Amino acid sequence: MDKRSLSIAGHRTSIALEPEFWAALEAMAAEKSLTMAGLIRAIDENRETANLSSAARLAVLRWYQGKVGQSG
Repeated sequence: MDKRSLSIAGHRTSIALEPEFWAALEAMAAEKSLTMAGLIRAIDENRETANLSSAARLAVLRWYQGKVGQSG
């Protein structure tokens, strides 16, 4: 697990994720021309779970599912 601290919505928070999820989030941010903080803020604003780490993992899953759907 890698734990990173970010500022989102005017407050500091930290998220612990596996390195593979951080790599996927970095790819997502680059694809959307967002900073990591900007991407996490968007995930935070649209999450349906109380846990931000879980919301980030689900966002990565949906992103990859979208890519699979586009290639088929």
